[in-house]
Amino acid sequence: MHMVMLLKQEKLALVEQRSRDHCKNMEEGSTKVNNIVSDEQCCNSCEEVREAYKKKGWALTNPDLIDQCAREDFVERVKTQQDEGCNVHGFLDVSKVAGNFHFAPGKGFYESNIDVPELSLLEGGFNITHKINKLSFGTEFPGVVNPLDGAQWTQPASDGTYQYFIKVVPTIYTDIRGHNIHSNQFSVTEHFRDGNVRPKPQPGVFFFYDFSPIKVIFTEESRSLLHYLTNLCAIVGGVFTVSGIIDSFIYHGQKALKKKMELGKYR
Repeated sequence: MHMVMLLKQEKLALVEQRSRDHCKNMEEGSTKVNNIVSDEQCCNSCEEVREAYKKKGWALTNPDLIDQCAREDFVERVKTQQDEGCNVHGFLDVSKVAGNFHFAPGKGFYESNIDVPELSLLEGGFNITHKINKLSFGTEFPGVVNPLDGAQWTQPASDGTYQYFIKVVPTIYTDIRGHNIHSNQFSVTEHFRDGNVRPKPQPGVFFFYDFSPIKVIFTEESRSLLHYLTNLCAIVGGVFTVSGIIDSFIYHGQKALKKKMELGKYR
């Protein structure tokens, strides 16, 4: 592990040194296709080139033709991550209005509708197979059921977009001590949009949520001793009543049978 880290550090140092010399080389005439130079400074790294393209609203479709990205082996580094996954956890503060949150690849995804360059470098598309360990809206309270906890979906042959449509119901839970817990429950429906259509949907996992105008209130209540005794008496009385009915049925049945035997109908 130490040797691997050392090699990576040496490679990063080499890239950093080349980046420092990039502007100097450009002044000497060593330029390549798609280099971006402003009046104030040039781009010393592939990341700076990508940011410059983003500000211009351009699509970075051929990073391997850019000097900075070629020096940093940008294309190869993206391809080495093709079979990797990620584990995401955290909290989101959102307003109580309809909205969405999503998990999608590419840093430039939020800035414009152009193709994300990282995706164009991946072979076979982007795999959105996922598992939701836990998803809740608000504070946990006794008896709450989150329908997406433990949900898992495996992508078929083609890529696409997986969508969850969530209906959030505001909920107030009042415990036996009178403490209120303001939280939410939700129901969900799911839909998969195949990627082999036009226009091609952005690959990713999307959660669309909306809040219900109805509020649910749960209240814990304690039972008094008198209520307990009343229920106990009702149960005991019911048992005696049923026992009396059964006893009466057996008694009258035996009596009728005995009477018929005395009349000679049964021998």
